[in-house]
Amino acid sequence: MIILIIGFLLIAFSISVRNNRKAPIFVQQIGNEAGGIVDRVVGVPINGLGHASDSVKGLYNTYTENKKLKKEVDTIATQKVENQTLKNENKHLKQQLKLNETLSSYSKINAVVLSRTPSSWQDQVVINKGAVAGVKKNDPVVSRKGLVGRVTEVNQTNSKIELLSTSNDSANRFAVRLKGKDGTVINGLITGYSTSKNQLIMGQITSKEKISKGAQITTSGMGGITPQGLLVGKVVRAANDDEGLPAKVYIKPAADFNDLDVVTVARRVD
Repeated sequence: MIILIIGFLLIAFSISVRNNRKAPIFVQQIGNEAGGIVDRVVGVPINGLGHASDSVKGLYNTYTENKKLKKEVDTIATQKVENQTLKNENKHLKQQLKLNETLSSYSKINAVVLSRTPSSWQDQVVINKGAVAGVKKNDPVVSRKGLVGRVTEVNQTNSKIELLSTSNDSANRFAVRLKGKDGTVINGLITGYSTSKNQLIMGQITSKEKISKGAQITTSGMGGITPQGLLVGKVVRAANDDEGLPAKVYIKPAADFNDLDVVTVARRVD
């Protein structure tokens, strides 16, 4: 308050002496100097406040812009994940459609996998189609490139699928076949699955013929439950018994058991 009062007095004094022509020159100089001092004293804080206000405004604008940019980045990241998911789903649907085109003599029921628990990851999945859609027990199920399992339980709107990779000893095993080097048909059963190697195991082999690496394994249709000709996989290697005869055939599955989202229930058309 004192500084302000003194400032006002100096301003009034400077104005009066500067405009008074009768005042001595040195008095006018003193008035001018006083006015300058007051301008500087009053101007510095005001200018400082102006700069501080501009700085605060700039910081607030920067904060607002950064917040907006961060939100846009999060949105872009979310959209990128969604686009990648849609791209994968589209790819899988195209593969499934391509497989369905090869099943010309089968009735087809497309379904989505609803659930798959970690405790039974290699044993079973649940799909969103059941009796209402025409699914029946023991129907084979394929996914994109080949056979994945069969229907073991049917409800009205969903069904349980037992996978080829199941470790259940009481599972109803698939009868399969392949052709030996001389063209002879070799029959057997899918008796197991190696989780570490991701390979199906074919046992109970009925022939002594040599088995070629890369030979295709398909369902044989024996037993009257599963249709003939569904692709299971390709031979990786054959393990012989003590007499040099093929005892086990290790198969690379045509389907990916770890990536099941869309499947098709296939029924042979009579």
